[in-house]
Amino acid sequence: MAGLLLAAGGGRRLGGRPKALLPHRGRPLVEHAVRTLREGGCEVIHVVLGASAGLVRKRASLPGCVLVDNPAWEEGMGSSLRAGLASLAGTGADAALVSLVDQPGIGAEAVARVRSAYRTRTSLAAASYDGKRGHPVLFGADRWPAIVAGAVGDQGARDYLRAHRDAITLVDCSDVAEPYDIDTEADLAHLE
Repeated sequence: MAGLLLAAGGGRRLGGRPKALLPHRGRPLVEHAVRTLREGGCEVIHVVLGASAGLVRKRASLPGCVLVDNPAWEEGMGSSLRAGLASLAGTGADAALVSLVDQPGIGAEAVARVRSAYRTRTSLAAASYDGKRGHPVLFGADRWPAIVAGAVGDQGARDYLRAHRDAITLVDCSDVAEPYDIDTEADLAHLE
């Protein structure tokens, strides 16, 4: 199973500061997110970069990660999901565990729980918080072509997940993670 970190956002509502480089615990947020995936059991990690990709490569220490450039990052999360799943095609991965760089309240235990929901290449699982679906999300490899086909704009896989809600294994992570996003200036208070 591969970890897929979507870290291409330009932080429009944060004055154009790329989310991957926001400081958290003394290092760029992207490093924290990669460490979370590793500690949650993902050995192979692909990181999709977009806004200020060159700066992220220069400032962040991401050894062992496959860095994927998304030149269409301004189109939204859908383009990053497409780029990330395309980079995993042909790697032999049976599933992708997708995480977002701007959710530092989601730690390794939530990743491990969702990872453990994998059964087959058609598996579909997601963390849930107080009954509401969130991240990380697990996509079995047999589902990737259909997910890619529908990943447009800032929706990512939302429409696909809605259409296949009965197939999703929801994994409660309410007791081990907080699913807030770092989207606005006020949200920066969550960073340490």
